[in-house]
Amino acid sequence: MSSDSQHHELSEWFQAKGITEVECLVTDLTGILKGKIMPAKKYLNGGRPRLPDSIFIQTVTGGYPEDEDIRFWNAAELDMELVPDPNAAYLVPWAEDPTAQIIHDCYYLTGEPVELSPRGVLKRVLKLFDDRGWKPVVAPEVEFYLVKTNTDSDYPLEPPIGRTGRQESSRQSFSIDAVNEFDPLFEEMYDYSEAMGLDIDTLVHEEGAGQMEVNFQHGDPLMLADQVVMFKRTLRETALRHGMYGTFMAKPMANEPGSSMHVHQSLVDIRSGRNLFAGEDGQPSKLFHHYIGGLQQYLPAAMPFFAPNVNSYRRLMRTETSGSAPVNTEWGFDNRTVGLRVPMGAPEATRVENRLAGADANPYLAIAATLACGYLGMISQIDPRPPMMGSAWATGDKLPDDISPALDSLQECAALADLLGERFINSYLAVKRAEHTAYFGVISSWEREHLLLRV
Repeated sequence: MSSDSQHHELSEWFQAKGITEVECLVTDLTGILKGKIMPAKKYLNGGRPRLPDSIFIQTVTGGYPEDEDIRFWNAAELDMELVPDPNAAYLVPWAEDPTAQIIHDCYYLTGEPVELSPRGVLKRVLKLFDDRGWKPVVAPEVEFYLVKTNTDSDYPLEPPIGRTGRQESSRQSFSIDAVNEFDPLFEEMYDYSEAMGLDIDTLVHEEGAGQMEVNFQHGDPLMLADQVVMFKRTLRETALRHGMYGTFMAKPMANEPGSSMHVHQSLVDIRSGRNLFAGEDGQPSKLFHHYIGGLQQYLPAAMPFFAPNVNSYRRLMRTETSGSAPVNTEWGFDNRTVGLRVPMGAPEATRVENRLAGADANPYLAIAATLACGYLGMISQIDPRPPMMGSAWATGDKLPDDISPALDSLQECAALADLLGERFINSYLAVKRAEHTAYFGVISSWEREHLLLRV
């Protein structure tokens, strides 16, 4: 779409909605929304907003990598021009005045796309598929916790109090009554989501106390990544309005299961619309098996995109409270112990569910990484291991158990660097290693409890 067409489309939308203010948004590597707020008239008439490209090497703590010799970084901190995507324009339904929130793509003033933009990385991967006449289809499932407000970072989180005045204290998977405890919150969440056009399918209560899951309808990967980003913001805002926190931490409470972001994925032919994962006989196709083979071979190296934080690996530990979190890259039909589950269904619905990503993952990067791994498998015709028939927890291949070895594996994977961009990979590694260093600068309560007077 041309610049003039975008401007015209947004102008009409602004007029129809009575928009008076605009939040110009991009996501950093962590998935945190950054940007500028502008009056609507200035936004439409005053040119495109700009931000420094250094926001893409900022850590989750607000710092930057300390390496003085970061060869991949541009010390000048060049300006980026933010280019709106009219398909990613949403209302801010909780704002008093009509306000738009618009996700933008990032370009240097030369017109070159910014390689470090997570949304740009996903678009880069999608172009590889498009060049071959393939269209990926995804459906994210996002888990989260509702917890009591807590301003003391040293104090453990607790489940919230529902409308009965009681605190949830036991596992209540798929309980309707447990969801109804928070009816006022979820009714408002659905109202906000509908006003924004978020394509939410179902809401269920998950295993943990106060843990829920929202499923999205299947569709275009870029659109769904945008919607997950918007949903996270919406849920957190709604929870605050009801005196709670909504958190997408991978493992917010020690004795409760972690929160995931499962990504269902399939592949269709652009011309015919046929599901390429199903053969003419209705059985999984060679492309499907090669896609699985690529996931098995490259997912261990891509783990920093699915488990991007120190906390992420607590979710993946095999303990009594880990729930059904996967610890392997095995695959199987209708098997929830494997990292790659293939749901049973009609041939046209043939798909694979990547269960590795945590709810804390940046949706653009998690979706880009899983598609990239599958793409490599199809291009290289990698055969998968046989499907797992029983439990995979005891026999399946293990994944990195901490962020440091995961980052080492990513650094050594030239194939992913080639697909996702070497400059992006180097920046991501630097940011995550800086966060890891900052984490080790904090002395935990466990250390004070067990080491202070005993060692």
